[in-house]
Order: sequence, then structure tokens, then C-alpha cells
Amino acid sequence: MKKLKLIIVMSIVSMLMGNLSLAQDWANLNRFKEDNIKLGAPKSGENRIVFMGNSITEGWINLHREFFTGRPYINRGISGQTTPQMLIRFKQDVVNLKPAVVVILAGTNDIAGNTGPSTLEMIFDNISSMAEIAKANGIKVILSSILPAYDYPWKPGLEPAEKIFTLNKMIKEYADKNGHGYLDYFTSMADARKGMKAEYTNDGVHPTAAGYAVMEPLVEDAIAKALAQK
Repeated sequence: MKKLKLIIVMSIVSMLMGNLSLAQDWANLNRFKEDNIKLGAPKSGENRIVFMGNSITEGWINLHREFFTGRPYINRGISGQTTPQMLIRFKQDVVNLKPAVVVILAGTNDIAGNTGPSTLEMIFDNISSMAEIAKANGIKVILSSILPAYDYPWKPGLEPAEKIFTLNKMIKEYADKNGHGYLDYFTSMADARKGMKAEYTNDGVHPTAAGYAVMEPLVEDAIAKALAQK
């Protein structure tokens, strides 16, 4: 009995320590801390590109690593993250890496309420704040449309499709007004319900290899245009 009680106590302590660790590093600043140190500054003539995002960005390098191999593309996606978390780590995981361009793909997890309720205005404010920080540091900005989603399998019933459509309009208007690139994944990937086409996803939210195959030429074209800007 004493041994069982000890196991239970140790389990509770372990759980509490895990929750404490999460609370102390809510934005997951430790995730890429060592990688960023090892990466160092860009080489002479290198046009480094940082991809800032959530599981869609992280899944990209996991599912199609070849896209990032042999290119100065740095993937800084963290699964489940929302825009306030990205904003907190933006200086460490983007600005300090001294990229020529940042590609920001964010917002769907905010709509899903991953870190609490968020209005579209709150999400937009965080995305535009990241863009402003990048611009102030001489980094060209590409703002990606949020990918279509008719429903979230981990939190069904939120009806995100129209919210995503509206937020994308806000992001595009802001990008056009401020001279940033706008990367429209949505139009090529949406079905008639404003969800993601079935051939590009297994869960309605995350792209499969076929989905990333649609995204890759679009982002490469956007990067080329950004680098050509004076």
C-alpha cells in the first residue's frame, strides 16, 4: 500500500512539474533555442527565409523535408500554437536569425480557441504586430492566407469556415496597404463549402503531401517576388 501511495504521489508531482514547465514557457521559447544558436548568422550573400507558423508549418518539414533541404529555408513551426505565442517568440525565432524574408502562416488555432477565446480583431492584431516587427528590422514580409477548414476535428462545431474567409480578407487588405506580400493558399485549396478539398487533407485541416505540393510553388513565387522588392 505504501508503495502504491508513493507511485501515486510521484505521478502527481510529475504532472504538476509538467504543468509548471508549460506555464513558465508558454510560448515554447526553448523549442528552437539551441537550434538557433547552432544556426548562427546567414552566410555572405545568403537570402535566409524563415517560415513562422503552427502545425501546418511544422508538418511541412516533417512530411516533405526535401522542400527545406539545400535551400536557406528555416522552419520555425510549432504544433498547436496561436498568434500570441508566435508573437512572443518572434524576436528569438525570426528577427535574431536575420532572414531576408519571413513567411507567416498563422491564425487557425486562434479560431479553434487553443489558448482561449480570440476575436478576429485580436488575431489580426497579433499577425500585423509580427509584420511590423519584421519590417522595423529590415525583413520583408509574406502574410499567408489561413488554410480553409470547414470544421476542427479536435473541437467540432465552431464553424470556422466563414471566420477564416473573413480574416483572410483582413490580412490581404493589410498586406496590400503596407506593401507586404500576400500568399493566397486559400483559393487553390478550398472547396465549395470553404473547407479544404478532400484530396489535399486527411482531417480537413492539415495538408497531406498533395496539399503541400499545391502550396510549394505558391510560396516559392511569393518569396521570389519579395526578394525582388527594393
